[in-house]
Amino acid sequence: MNKEYLQKLSKQIKELRKKKSYTQDDIAQGGISRSMVSLLELARTDVTVTKLKIIADNLGVKVKDLFDFE
Repeated sequence: MNKEYLQKLSKQIKELRKKKSYTQDDIAQGGISRSMVSLLELARTDVTVTKLKIIADNLGVKVKDLFDFE
């Protein structure tokens, strides 16, 4: 994945999480660890579509909302 794109995705996930006043632990469920959430928010790891779906579900948003940064 393009590093710049990953940074935008990471920022969007973090902003959505903070907007809902969720902690990383709150969205680290269903096969996603808190350390994975942290690495993702820091743009230090890539993520699969399956994990994006889990994160979106845990945030209570649609997957497309994770990409609403352009």
